[in-house]
Amino acid sequence: MSAHTCPWWFAYTFDNRLRRWVHDPTELLGEFVRPGDTVVDVGCGLGHFTLGMARLVGPKGRVVAIDLQERMIRGARRRAEREGLAERIDFRTCSRDDLGRVEGADFVLAFWVVHEVDDPYGFLARIRTFLKPRGLLFIAEPRGHVTAARFGATVDTARRTGYEVVAEPAVRFSRAVVFRAVAQGEAR
Repeated sequence: MSAHTCPWWFAYTFDNRLRRWVHDPTELLGEFVRPGDTVVDVGCGLGHFTLGMARLVGPKGRVVAIDLQERMIRGARRRAEREGLAERIDFRTCSRDDLGRVEGADFVLAFWVVHEVDDPYGFLARIRTFLKPRGLLFIAEPRGHVTAARFGATVDTARRTGYEVVAEPAVRFSRAVVFRAVAQGEAR
């Protein structure tokens, strides 16, 4: 991750007051996340998508919520506890150089995160190790921060790290793409 992280006060204002109308987790992720899945929210912030994915995976599913800022993790955990979803979520603080270890993920979300990372290739390669063969990675980047050319470079980097594009969903105020992890030896 990077020193260019979202300040907690912005996440609090946006996640708690506006995001539910702008980025509905069920609407955006419902076709990719299934009951019983293991999913990862990288850069989870205060848990807007974490909570939405916890509802989508249901009681037999699991969400791993990862953030660089302990303050964000604490806030996300409080929200999950209030909504009765905490038992489905594994909250983790990562370091700038290490996202930690996750195995067997069906789906990974990196929403408005990749542009904050100093080493996108290393970041995407690390996420690739989280995924099951043919697992999905959903990347969305904010249009206001990420140009079309820069987003194209992210897509190219993802392809070099073992992903292929499977969807380009419309996401408000964002550029977005969904990748599938390509199994070794599988043609892209």
